[in-house]
Amino acid sequence: MSNSFSFDIQHGDPETVARTGTLRTAHGTVLTPAFVGVATRATIKALEPQALAELGLQIVISNTYHLHLQPGEDIVASLGGLHGFSGWDLPTMTDSGGFQVFSLGAGKQHGVGKVAPIFPGENTAKPKIKPNKPLVRLTEQGADFRSIIDGSLHSFTPESVITIERKLGGDIILPLDECTSPLHDHAYTKRSMERTHRWAQRGLTAFQLLKDDPTFPNPHQVLYGIVQGGAYKDLRLESARIIGDMGFDGFAIGGSLGRSKKDMWNVLDWSIPLLQDDTPRHLLGIGEIEDLFACVARGIDTFDCAAPTRLARNGSVFLKDAPRHRINLRNARFADDDGPIDPFCDCFTCRTHSRAYLRHLCKAGEFSFYRLATLHNLRFLVRLMSEIRDAIESKQFSSLALEWGCHL
Repeated sequence: MSNSFSFDIQHGDPETVARTGTLRTAHGTVLTPAFVGVATRATIKALEPQALAELGLQIVISNTYHLHLQPGEDIVASLGGLHGFSGWDLPTMTDSGGFQVFSLGAGKQHGVGKVAPIFPGENTAKPKIKPNKPLVRLTEQGADFRSIIDGSLHSFTPESVITIERKLGGDIILPLDECTSPLHDHAYTKRSMERTHRWAQRGLTAFQLLKDDPTFPNPHQVLYGIVQGGAYKDLRLESARIIGDMGFDGFAIGGSLGRSKKDMWNVLDWSIPLLQDDTPRHLLGIGEIEDLFACVARGIDTFDCAAPTRLARNGSVFLKDAPRHRINLRNARFADDDGPIDPFCDCFTCRTHSRAYLRHLCKAGEFSFYRLATLHNLRFLVRLMSEIRDAIESKQFSSLALEWGCHL
């Protein structure tokens, strides 16, 4: 573990395993639980680093796959790593590209994301495997894939991914893994998990060999291990035990989280008790409002999700008492609404512009709408996470969840 990295738990909730903590990195401190902004290509769409810092966002996560393809890790390294390259000088994570391996492969064939679109009472039809040709080939050595930019052939191995991430210079990095589909059966998920464990050990070994290399832009990086196993209890338990014993600096819960929210909660309930209490826990790719309370209640410290920015670009903005905590400004009822998105929000958008004006920008396809809506959605989450931390500290977490209409 780097001397610049530490994680201290401050408060625990008496009714759940929610906790507050302080995560210290070479580029600053993160108060947890915290939302991690998704800066896929070293930027959060429509916002510059200064705006993100002013919003109170504490940490971002960038994508190894996309940055490897463009502009390339060597260019990023030559310009001071992600911090020097982007101008964001606060904590940064980089993922391994494992989700892109999934989305170009099984996700493309199965037509699903991390959580399959199968919810009891909503859609009981069994999804069909699509005859789409995968754009990735998995072997024991790693993953071979073609660039989505120019079709060129690339290979990721556990060792090469660590080298790429060392050059990118994020504070917290993740090893290569395979994110399985919710439609993969137990046998495939087990084989994939066991290969991911072998990749994890190879990645950890490579990370330790390169740890003291002064040529990389950030000598104080740490490596999290990724727990896999799909929505199968025996596999999640096995993966949590094995990854938990490897000596990683923290842990991420990854892969398929099942076919429903209940499956996702089960995955967390099975995995987290087997991970050391004094290490940080990250949940990959989940972060809608209705998920936050339940994830924090199960002991998650940080989580990332592109939903807040993606929703903003499609006209949806967060509002506490609305259905699913959001409204869509494309709706005609906002055409002459002179009020802000949220009268209790202190973001620039809510302090300055009406719903009617924002709807006009959205309908007209003005780029300024993407910026203004994204500012609001991210500030909304930053404020919510601060409320959650305060509620845990004051032993009012369950009451706050009830106030928000969220189940723990």
